[in-house]
Amino acid sequence: MVKTLDDNAMPPLIDHVGWRLWRLARQWKTEFDTAMAARGHGWMAEARGAVVGHLRPGGMSQSALPSAMGISKQAVQQLVDELVAEGIVERIPDPTDGRGRIVRLLPRGKQAIADGNEVKLEIEARYADRIGAGRLAALNAALDVLAEGT
Repeated sequence: MVKTLDDNAMPPLIDHVGWRLWRLARQWKTEFDTAMAARGHGWMAEARGAVVGHLRPGGMSQSALPSAMGISKQAVQQLVDELVAEGIVERIPDPTDGRGRIVRLLPRGKQAIADGNEVKLEIEARYADRIGAGRLAALNAALDVLAEGT
């Protein structure tokens, strides 16, 4: 009698919160990107859209963007160059650093933020319709608590 060992046996994959969050995040991003493209902001679905998501009123130092975004200085330079060329952001001198530059939104970029805010509220309204406003509020609160631990 020959005994065979199944070296390819694999433990079962479990369903878990990380998988659920990942699936929902992908679904949310697809909804967001589709709606933004319909409003004329298809570029928001690309990597350069993340630059705009990091800018706040008054802009942000370009030298701070790489660590905020988790990408290289060269990648940030390329993304900002593309956004400048499309009239979405501008670079202005940093008053606190003679060699530095501040990246800030131009009217086209500000409109993308305004449209994005509307789209986000529309998606949340659909979620509230599906699970109820109270459950959505509880979900948001729970996610905030979980994020505090990181």
